[in-house]
Amino acid sequence: MTDRRAISDKQTARGGATIAGMRIKLNSIMVDDQDKALRFYTDVLGFKKSKDVPVGGPYRWITVVSPEGPDDLELVLEPNANPAGKTFQTALFEQGIPATAFESSDIAGEVERLSARGVAFTQAPRKAGPVTLAVFSDTCGNLIQIYQPG
Repeated sequence: MTDRRAISDKQTARGGATIAGMRIKLNSIMVDDQDKALRFYTDVLGFKKSKDVPVGGPYRWITVVSPEGPDDLELVLEPNANPAGKTFQTALFEQGIPATAFESSDIAGEVERLSARGVAFTQAPRKAGPVTLAVFSDTCGNLIQIYQPG
């Protein structure tokens, strides 16, 4: 029998069952042009390029990280070359659904900074329950939500 005192809270799920230590380290977003996406996510949004590795043909494994850290939590700029991926990406965009969300500690300042860099917002900042959120186009086929808790 397992001594429950030896199991950390981090490894205990509701109901007392133990779970593996799982973390989000890598997330992907489909883009219609990897070079354009890399420029947008680094030069406009301010993320840092982490990896840029050729993977065959015109495709690359490109990841970016937040300058706020941690450096090991990466966003993959995934080519939408797969027809199913392209269809999914297009459907989200056409329905106004953000592909992902980024947190900001100063959403008003972030909207001002990004607007000055030419970013097109499809939704101005607005209160939504416990957060304030805004939505913009990443110029690569996606809507991106930014939010500020509180």
